[in-house]
Amino acid sequence: MIQYEKFTLENGLRVVVHPDESTPMVVVNVIYDVGARDENPEKTGFAHLFEHLMFGGSINIPEYDEPLQMAGGENNAFTTNDLTNYYCQLPAENIETAFWLESDRMLSLAFDNKSLEVQRKVVCEEFKEHYINKPYGDVGHKMRELAYTAHPYKWMTIGKELKHVEDATLQDVKDFFYKHYTPINAILVVAGKITVEEVKVLANKWFGPIPSGTKYNRQLPVEPPQTAPRSMEMKANVPLDALFKSWHIYSRLDKRYYVTDLITEILSGGGSSRLYQALVKEKQLFSSIDCSHYGSSDAGLLVIEGKLVKGVAMKDAEEALNIELNKLQDEGISELELQKVKNKTESMMAFEDMSVMNRASSLAIYELLGDADLINKELERYHAVTSEELMNESRVIFNENNCNTLYYYAAS
Repeated sequence: MIQYEKFTLENGLRVVVHPDESTPMVVVNVIYDVGARDENPEKTGFAHLFEHLMFGGSINIPEYDEPLQMAGGENNAFTTNDLTNYYCQLPAENIETAFWLESDRMLSLAFDNKSLEVQRKVVCEEFKEHYINKPYGDVGHKMRELAYTAHPYKWMTIGKELKHVEDATLQDVKDFFYKHYTPINAILVVAGKITVEEVKVLANKWFGPIPSGTKYNRQLPVEPPQTAPRSMEMKANVPLDALFKSWHIYSRLDKRYYVTDLITEILSGGGSSRLYQALVKEKQLFSSIDCSHYGSSDAGLLVIEGKLVKGVAMKDAEEALNIELNKLQDEGISELELQKVKNKTESMMAFEDMSVMNRASSLAIYELLGDADLINKELERYHAVTSEELMNESRVIFNENNCNTLYYYAAS
């Protein structure tokens, strides 16, 4: 059991404390309830742009990294379609430095055109490098556009198009900040060599005076059920033909999420998985194949992507993949195979929990989902999954009418 305590400041900032005497370090994690799904469809990429802007200096601190490094700390951040997470780790005796840094940039960024230009350039270069110039870089964009017709998951975290970030004004950026970057929309997690009383004092001192802001309430369009298969063909200068398929699945808090997660492990969790054994090793139709899901807060996607062996026809590769999916639907899974993936999941979770930084991040994400105690309940939910549930859900998910297929051909 991972122990923690929670309290809320008067301005609405939720605080979770996880004391751990076994480490000399402390992690300060601030998660904001904003991701790419919260963007204006005409101004996408802002959540990710902000992840960069938050390191560009705040009202009293011109350089975020410098004081943290002087205190022996390190930091990073990530943005998804659902959230933005900032975290730093430093020796426990220097914890106040982290509170000072994080509270100052929550209070107000140093908005200026120079900082915006610098970070805009960085994000635009990232967009070009990973999504325009990289082989298969546009696949994520195309798959989302194909699968989603209404929900804002139809664009990636980097943004729908480069132009949106290129055209971002200083006023656009300020509006986004004051709408989302407020105590009422944030969660602070402190983990490591610290007591709850110490955190209460520091949180009230550094975050307490910040105005709470207005609670952001989502009213996102719901994705309607897919009723017919969709497909798209592409040709580009890539080394191999590739097949990409996606199916709509459940939201992160749905009980069936755990069933779906185990399905992805059965199909492609390493060298002994079904798709690797059948399609890469035995039939040698694919040079690589992977099955994963987005793990998103709202209903997400399960994706299978495979690079074909040179000379293999797309039709033959797709047919062989469908045979494997049909086997799961028709024959199910043995108790032995199910136990094996459950054991693997348990060991992966145990390994992740060894790091105090991972524990802090997990607590922040679970609290954002509405229940920090999921950190102690998840394993039980995986163990409760039955082979019958797996077979039933594979029939629901891998229904032809729920499928989106992208045929990606190498330009000859």
